[in-house]
Amino acid sequence: HPDVAISLNNLAGLYREQGKYAEAKLLYRRSLEIWERKLGADYPDVANSLNNLTGVYYKQGKYTEAELLLQRSFKILEKQLGADHPDVANSLNNLAGVFYTQGKYNDAESLFCQAVAIAEKSLGTEHPNTKTFRKNYELCLKKKEDRQ
Repeated sequence: HPDVAISLNNLAGLYREQGKYAEAKLLYRRSLEIWERKLGADYPDVANSLNNLTGVYYKQGKYTEAELLLQRSFKILEKQLGADHPDVANSLNNLAGVFYTQGKYNDAESLFCQAVAIAEKSLGTEHPNTKTFRKNYELCLKKKEDRQ
């Protein structure tokens, strides 16, 4: 039932914040399974669950796993919501953040740039998400510049 998936997701979030990653991962996976069984694999709630599970992998430094989940989440959101949707921009920003953390600055720059463009178009230049994405993009450019 969707209410169970939501509850599992919320409890997993608490575990993640407490650093109880094994417990969080288990509950996020159960929530994801419920969404996939109830709605199918290509639904925005599935993408949200993937994004949340990514947070556990990211905090554990498992960036390859995080990257794969975020790529899947992005594809679902882009397909279901359209390329110019704010959730797609957020997904791109998150994926760019994983690349940035791994030192893949060229990949990160490209995705941060796309996230900013989508957010400016769909949310406006003064929206908090747009400002966050722009800040991330600028930090990435500075990091690339500093490394040259």
